[in-house]
Amino acid sequence: METKNDSAVISDREFIALLKAAKQHDAEAALQLIALYREDMLRISKYIQLPEEDVVSHIVLEFLEMIQTGG
Repeated sequence: METKNDSAVISDREFIALLKAAKQHDAEAALQLIALYREDMLRISKYIQLPEEDVVSHIVLEFLEMIQTGG
């Protein structure tokens, strides 16, 4: 059983609104999406044998590109 839920929880409606705003190049919305997934990105970065900062930067870049291209 999970004892700690470190991810923020937002409604689907809020998520879709953030996603649409980020696709329109709204920097604040993009930052909110990154913050929403930050803990997951940090957790994943520990499994890649490179400096954590480099891995997280790459994950964030890929995440932003995925938002812009839609997939």
